[in-house]
Amino acid sequence: MSIDGAEGACVVQAKADGFPAGLLTPKESAAARGLGARNFEDLVRVPPRRYAAPGPLRDLRYLNEGEDISVIATVERTRERTMKNRKGTLLDVRVRDDEGESIQLTFFLFKAHLVSWHMSRLREGTRILVSGTVSRYRGENQIAHPDYVLLAENPSAEEERDIAKALEPAPVYPLRGSVTQKVMRSLFSKVLRHAGDLREVVPEAIRHERDLPGIQEAARLLHAPRNSADIERALRYFRFEEAFIIQSIFARRRAQDVADSAPPLATYGDLSRALDERLPFDLTPSQEEVGDQIAERIAEPHPTSLLLQGDVGSGKTVVALRAMARAVDSGYQAVLLAPTEVLARQHFATITTMLGDLARHGHLDAHEAATRVRLLVGAQRASERRESLLDLMNGEAGIAVGTHALLTENVDFLKLGLVIIDEQHRFGVDHRRQLRSKGPGHLRPHMLVMTATPIPRSAALALVGDLDSLTLKGRPREGTEVSSFVVPLGDDAWRERMWERALEEIRAGRQAFVVCPRIDPDEVSEVSEAEALGGPGDPSLLALGPEHPLHAVTPTLDMLRAKPGFDSLRIEELHGKLPSDVKRERMEAFAAGEIDVLVATTVIEVGVDVPNASVMVVLDAERFGLAQLHQLRGRIGRGTHPGIAFFATQFGRGSAQHEGLTELAETTDGFALAELDLERRGGGDLVGDIQSGTSVAVRFLDVGRDARMILEAREDALVTEALARGSLTSSSLTPPTPSEHDALDSAIARHSARGVDDLERS
Repeated sequence: MSIDGAEGACVVQAKADGFPAGLLTPKESAAARGLGARNFEDLVRVPPRRYAAPGPLRDLRYLNEGEDISVIATVERTRERTMKNRKGTLLDVRVRDDEGESIQLTFFLFKAHLVSWHMSRLREGTRILVSGTVSRYRGENQIAHPDYVLLAENPSAEEERDIAKALEPAPVYPLRGSVTQKVMRSLFSKVLRHAGDLREVVPEAIRHERDLPGIQEAARLLHAPRNSADIERALRYFRFEEAFIIQSIFARRRAQDVADSAPPLATYGDLSRALDERLPFDLTPSQEEVGDQIAERIAEPHPTSLLLQGDVGSGKTVVALRAMARAVDSGYQAVLLAPTEVLARQHFATITTMLGDLARHGHLDAHEAATRVRLLVGAQRASERRESLLDLMNGEAGIAVGTHALLTENVDFLKLGLVIIDEQHRFGVDHRRQLRSKGPGHLRPHMLVMTATPIPRSAALALVGDLDSLTLKGRPREGTEVSSFVVPLGDDAWRERMWERALEEIRAGRQAFVVCPRIDPDEVSEVSEAEALGGPGDPSLLALGPEHPLHAVTPTLDMLRAKPGFDSLRIEELHGKLPSDVKRERMEAFAAGEIDVLVATTVIEVGVDVPNASVMVVLDAERFGLAQLHQLRGRIGRGTHPGIAFFATQFGRGSAQHEGLTELAETTDGFALAELDLERRGGGDLVGDIQSGTSVAVRFLDVGRDARMILEAREDALVTEALARGSLTSSSLTPPTPSEHDALDSAIARHSARGVDDLERS
């Protein structure tokens, strides 16, 4: 059988994508592919971007400009005229309602056939249903570009149904390429005709318990709603379904942890004892409590998965080191994975300093309980790398610190028992899976992920719900105060005083950071719109225009080197484009006091510990999220000198951006700021901050708005998994049927394919 090449190719593609062959037109098939949908199950879960809801049905009396209305009216006359300033036709149509009030409809048409088409429909005496927004032109009301539906000459029951249909909310879908809304609505109408083929992901018992519709009804309510109540009920179903799928993923991982084996790291031995005895400070009650909880969990014969949260300066590193010492005492190895070489070297220096001779196994001056600590990063001498690899393979090194270089295939551990990941949101699923697969034999190492960016509880449950969260409170020692100020860059006096104050600190022997959102002026900002205070798509972020370009490292470096007072200082740059060895040298030089001012991007956001740094200047601070600015502020005031942070913004007092920065300046609690960030920016943006790559997977949920629903879905997912595995025999819910279990399996596979698998921590 022969078929047309282009058409045939589309049909083959449609069939391969899981749609019935020949059902979709070429344009519909292209639209489905543009949405990443391979079948009706995918398509039905693509939410409309918004709904175009016609105004309420009324007459033409007492209209207000900007009001959305719908009216049944009769055409009195039409008139076409040529546009004055461009090619095209203005079509004016005067209509009158049943009360005798009239209004002009105006169409701006640029093709002759459209003029003829409208005039053939809008003949004198024709009854129409008109919908649009009232505007004013030359002192009179009009509706420009209205929508209209032709009505019969005499009202009827069928006409009433047509009017009701026309007044229903119309889905407006995201468009890709040359696809139109007409094509999209045709595509989704076919989805609804096949809604009976959709599988129920949420088991019937849970839908009944939570008062949720089935998938077939939810599809109709979402894509062909009759009113706003339909839309809300549909969204409630799809939000719950999404939460239930994600929580089911977490529930299965928890169940798998119980089934798998891990090395029990239960020994508090000579290394741990000697480390505790030589700590130069007393542990805080929170450090002791969290340390005990970690020790209890890693002593289990099953892999544990923990999230350690702590605000800036809360002392996570020493808690992690004590856990690593316990792993070594138990005869196993521990690894600490950091996202950047700068941070890995910082951790290596901190750990070897804390351990002292406890880290010098194999040397004459080593403590009798000593182990060996090895560093493995990308930019490393070949001989040093070979020594590290050998020590990890033969077990001489009990502790390893490194970057992604630890994940390569040629890195083998003799007996890896504990994996610690710092700033976990910077690593994807493959990274974590690779490390957890390096355990000895069939054993899987325990995993502890750390973050200095506090995660609100609802967000943690939604995005890292398979990790048990532990929280460090307080600080090991009362550090110096950090004062924070918001500086409007448009105010010359404030701006110059900021630089003068920084210069005063530097002349007093201290050092300063200056942070910019870009490296070069012509580059895209290193901070995304989603991270910015205004949130994604906020037009105010773009409102500054070319007269206020974003600050970049290169011109800021040149400006400071030429600025009176600064021209005699040692000023250098630090950013991601520099070679690794240059970055390391710059950071070491800054830490040694050989650089006065470091102009950088957010490469210095986490882990950089320079006690002598007392000034943090963040230019275009509105481009960063509150949590990120709090991290930057945490780089100063780490020594004996008070810190001072300047959040400089192009936005003036009274703007939302200025107010957000003021809230930051008045708040030092990172957990409070995380909640504030969630409230200001919404949960969808936070997804990408907590775990890169997962925002594509969360289409309906907002972790702030839907916190209660997430808890309900978590409870139902845990019970459902336990019932399915037979570990729970009594519940108000019934075990899922084989069909329901298969449908959930398929839903998890779909979500994994579009990004949820990046939530995985193993």
